[in-house]
This record gives sequence, C-alpha cells and structure tokens, in this order.
Amino acid sequence: MTHLLRSTALIALLAAPALAQQEDTPTPPAQPESAAPQTETPETPPPGATATDEAGDAEVPADEDPARDAVSPEAESADSPAADAPAAEAQDDSEPEPDAETITVEVPSARPSSDAKVPTPGPGWPSFHGQVSGAKYSPLDQITPENVGDLELAWRVETGDVSDGSGDLPATVWSATPIYANDMLYIGTPFYRVLALDPATGEEVWSYDTQSTLEALTQPALKNRGVAYWQAEDPADGAACQKIVYLGTMDARLFAMDADTGALCEDFADGGVLDVNQWNTVNDRWPLSLLQPPTIVGDHVIIGWAGNDWDWAEAPPGSVFSVNARTGELEWTFDTIPESIREKTGTANVWTAMSADEERGIVYLPVASPSPNYWGGNRTEDIPYATSTTALDVDTGEVIWSRQWVHHDIWDYDINSAPTLMDITVNGEEIPALMQATKMGFLFVVNRETGEDIWPIEERPVPAGAIEGERYAPTQPFPTTPAPLLDQSRLPDVWEIADLASGGECSELWSKLTYDGMYTAPTTEGEGAGAYPNSAGVVQWGGVGFDPERQIAVVNLSHVVQYIQLYPREEYDEINGEAGVGESGFHPQTGAPYGMSLKTAMNRWGMPCWEPPFGELMAIDMSTGEQIWRKPFGMSQKYGFYMPEAWGSPTIGGPAVTAGGLIFIGATMDGMVRAYDMQSGEELWRDLTEAPSVSNPAIYEHDGQEYVAFISGGNSILKPSVGDMISVYRLPL
Repeated sequence: MTHLLRSTALIALLAAPALAQQEDTPTPPAQPESAAPQTETPETPPPGATATDEAGDAEVPADEDPARDAVSPEAESADSPAADAPAAEAQDDSEPEPDAETITVEVPSARPSSDAKVPTPGPGWPSFHGQVSGAKYSPLDQITPENVGDLELAWRVETGDVSDGSGDLPATVWSATPIYANDMLYIGTPFYRVLALDPATGEEVWSYDTQSTLEALTQPALKNRGVAYWQAEDPADGAACQKIVYLGTMDARLFAMDADTGALCEDFADGGVLDVNQWNTVNDRWPLSLLQPPTIVGDHVIIGWAGNDWDWAEAPPGSVFSVNARTGELEWTFDTIPESIREKTGTANVWTAMSADEERGIVYLPVASPSPNYWGGNRTEDIPYATSTTALDVDTGEVIWSRQWVHHDIWDYDINSAPTLMDITVNGEEIPALMQATKMGFLFVVNRETGEDIWPIEERPVPAGAIEGERYAPTQPFPTTPAPLLDQSRLPDVWEIADLASGGECSELWSKLTYDGMYTAPTTEGEGAGAYPNSAGVVQWGGVGFDPERQIAVVNLSHVVQYIQLYPREEYDEINGEAGVGESGFHPQTGAPYGMSLKTAMNRWGMPCWEPPFGELMAIDMSTGEQIWRKPFGMSQKYGFYMPEAWGSPTIGGPAVTAGGLIFIGATMDGMVRAYDMQSGEELWRDLTEAPSVSNPAIYEHDGQEYVAFISGGNSILKPSVGDMISVYRLPL
C-alpha cells in the first residue's frame, strides 16, 4: 500500500505540456476523380505574391495500430477506410471552402526537369536541419548500431546564458541546433550572443554579443534556435565576409558576422545589422521577432518571424522577406494575407524553419494560422495561404503552388515545421516528394514540383459550431497514406490512475467537454471543446527526419489533450480580472467579441487525465507509407523522479538520422539524449544532460572523427527546467 501511495504521489509530479506560443508505394492506385487535387492556373498570381524592385514507436502490427483506424471526425467518403463511422451534421449554409486543391501559378524560370534530386549531403551540418531539404540526415557511418554503445563525451560547455526567470531576466528557452561549417561550430544563445567553438575541443575561437535588449517582447521567455551560415560560391582569399554567420534577435534585428573573425560585416545593411522591423507597417503591435534562423538558399537570406499569439485580433500580417546575403538589400516580399483584409486580421506568418529545393529554385513555406486564433468572424474571406505549405520561386517570391491543410483555421493549427524533401520510389517510379508534418498528426505527402497528391488526400466533412458571426469550413483535408499518427475520431480514454487520485475529476471533465472529432469548433458551452490533437501539436517544429538510402522517415510525436473555451467579451473581462492572463490559460483576443482559454486536461495534482503513452517515436517506409515500428519514447519526469518508460514523454525537438543506421534524438522531458537503431527501433545508447534537449542534434565530421552534438536548454512547455549546456559525443580515440 505504501508503494502504491508513493507511486501515485510520483505520478502527480508528471508535468504535462503547457501552451505553445507562436513564434508566434507502390504507384498509388488510380485516384478517384473526387479525391484528385484540382489545379487552377489563374491569369495573374493570387494575392500575396509581391515582387519588389527595391533593394518586402513496441512495434505495432498494421492491423492492430489504433492510428490506422483514425477517421475523420465526421462522415467519411463512401470509399474511405471508415465509411461506416457515424456522420455528424455539417453546416449547410456556410460559404463553400476550396477543395483540397493545388493552387498553381505559371512562373517562368530555368528550374531543372523532374529528374533532379535532393543533393547528397556532405559531412558537415551547415544549416538548422543539416540540409535545406529538411531531412536532418548525415551521410556519416563511422558510428553504427554495433559501436554506438561506446560513445563517450568529447567535451561539454556551459555558456552562462541562462535564466530560470526568478531574477531580473525572463526565463530562457534554448532550442538551438549547432551549425558545423568552415571547420567551426557556430551556436546562438538566448542572450543573443554567437559563439564560434573548436569542434573537437569546445574551446572558444571567437564570440560576438549583439547587446540586444533581454526582454520578452513577443514571447513568454527569451528564445533562440541558433544561427544561419552562408559562404560565397568562390570565396576570395583575404577578403572579409566571404563567409557569414547570421543571428536574429527578439527585437527584430538580423546581425551578419564574418565567420572567421566574428566582426560585423560592414557592407550588410546598416553596418552589419538589418532592421527587419522597418517592414512592420500594418497593425505593428509588436516587433517581428527573429527567433528562428533565416533559411539560406544560394545568395538569398529568407526571413520569417515570430509574434504574440492569442492576445490580439488585429496583428502584423504574415510576410516573408528575401534579402541579399552580402548586402541585406530587400529582393522580394511575400504576403500571406490578401491586402483587402490585412488590416482586420494578422499573423499567418512563418515562425519556424523553411526548406528548399536548391536544384529547382523553390523555397517551401510552412505558414501559420491567422489571428485571432480561436474565432474567425473577422476573417470570413478566403485566406488561401494560411495554414498551408506554399512553394515560392526563390528568385522572385512568386507562388509556384500552395496546399492549404486547414481551411478557415480556428484551432491554432499552425504548420509548425519545415517540410521534409525526399526522393522516394513508389512502385518502381522515382518521385520528387515533400512530406509536411502537422500539429494535427497528419503527414501530407505531395509532389514537391507540383503540389499534387502522391497518395490521395481527401476532403471530408467536419463539424460546424454555433458561434454567432463565425464561418465554419464544411470539409477539411485528410491524407490516406501514411495513416494519421493518432486516432482523431475520439478523445483518449480517461486515465484511471489520474481519475482515482482526484476523486473522479478527469471523468467529470470528459463529461463536460464537447468532442465530435478533431475539428470540433470552439464553444462557450460546458467546459468547452476538447482539443485532440491540439495547439501544442502532435509533431512539433523539429519535424521529420529522412534516410534517403533506406527511404525511411522518422518522426517523434506527442499525445496531449487540451480544451478550448470561448467567453463573450463581457464575461471574459470579468473572469480574466480574477484569474489573470497566462497562469490560467486565459487570453483576451482583444478586438474580437470573444476571449478564450486553452487548458491542458489535468487533475488537481497536475496529472494528465488521458491514458499514456504521452510520446512515441516511429519509423515509416516511404515506398509504401506503411509503419515499420512504433514505440513509447522517453520518460515523463519532474523533480528527479522518472515515470515508467512505457508511458513515454511529450516531446519537443526532432531527430537526426545517419547513413550508419542510427537515430539520434533528445526531445524528452527526462533530459536524456539517445540513439536508436533505425531498422528495429531498439534503444542502443543514452546519456543524461542538465535539461531537456529541445533542439535537433547536429552530426558532423571533423579531422576524420564523427561527432554528435546536443544542446540542452529546456522548455517550460515540458517542465520548468532550463540549461545552457552543449554536449558533444564521439567514439573513443
């Protein structure tokens, strides 16, 4: 009995994810005409493309996998796997939403033909995902499943740039991926410094301090995801800034430093500093925070930005900027929101990493949702690029194709990770593909040249709500292959342990939630609408890794139940006055007739109300879209106590994969970093660091030795633990 009580007490320490802020086959069978994407070729580019002339995881058999039975929250199409699921009533008088169509625009360019492939990556790690393809793949094979257990710590550095929020500074959230290039390791910190370190020893070569104001201007914490690197095609000997490191700050400045010395590049923008906020001219309530490093494609530095979610109906409208790598001169601006409604909404920005097909000259944007996030009555017009993957000509910023993954998004389902580019062989045919992972637990797979389906993506009916002035999309896109990562047709079962420990609080909450499937609309009724999946995301911004030789995709995912409630303005103001913003999960959506709350479904002890596992790791055969293996991943942990591994852990950060047949990943609340066998999913190695490694690892070769680097910075979404540790591993010399 004592053991049971102790176990229950420890379980109560389990930290569930908090609210995520926006920063802010075989040849497929003949596809039914109804499921085929409709292609339009407008006479002129759709709104948004504005070119400027001025310088704007245990293995689960396929037939036992619950995710394989995941269905639309509503009626399925007649020939879908869940055609006998009960149908829900869709709104009949709503404006029709676009089908799962591909918006295409003819853009004159010299892009290579369809046989062009993703370039073979080198032994370095020169960008956030290792390559701009987003694959997070290293061709190195010195470390293998047979010897990875011998990995040892090569060096460890603590930067000193850390805060737990208890003093004068906000807490830090450090999610940077180290960049290996120019025979150095470059790292950005949440105090907006750049460190250039010796890759073999961790000794500092140079550092640069931007002297940025350390204030949480748009985020609840000081955030940084690292730096970007560019070098001239043929660097001139002895000339400055032929190789450049770029670091963005929360106050919207982009710094350019000579990669050899750390000196500012005087010819870039204003003495080495670009003020991105100069282009923040509509609803400029906060700066365009540069928390994610820019994406480098050729000589283009492509910049997205982060904002402040949930607090404003009218916000800076989504825009992406391309500037010249040497000069910082503006080349083009892409606006995601039509000009006609830009002033009464906002965001639909790109706050996460982008990916690019350098051979074809295409950059792919993962676009977020518009503001306000949980009520869209101010933006009932179509916003085709919101919550989409949009492909642009990298030289002009003009749209090549776009796929909208959520119509009229009122759930904050930002497309939050860079799409992963992959060349896959489906029934003998080589296909240039793109996989877009999502918060919804969908993996959309399309042809990256055209945006057309590789496996059918179907428009299926979804529920309508009853909020006055709102517009509800009658259908949403559902991919058929790969299968959804979760069963989105129902809330998970109540976790009996959490329910018993709280005297039935969890089952009572479940009885008060509205849930008709994943796209249940926000409501004012009861305790609100169940959100599963939710804003925190099934797949977070770490994205999907891909091994091009084995054609295996690797993804880590979280199971989290939240619930959304809307409050008429007068009622919200009264409740909010008592509860306070942030701590309670209340946010005003100022300018909208409804405030909102978004809460995680926990009992009084902070225990998740839904059954584990809370996180998993899985591998997918991309020639068929079928699951290879799937298993609980990580240990939920707080105050030093570990929960059973069968429960898994919510995860933030993604995997890196190698030609040696390994998956390296941090991402869990337990602060462990791990290696898995790619073919079997067996864990082969682990080490403990000081905080969750909520960043993607980097893998590089230096002086003939393969290294694996992790940054352990922590994130309050997982647990209140922060760090400033860089840990680099190698085999014994």
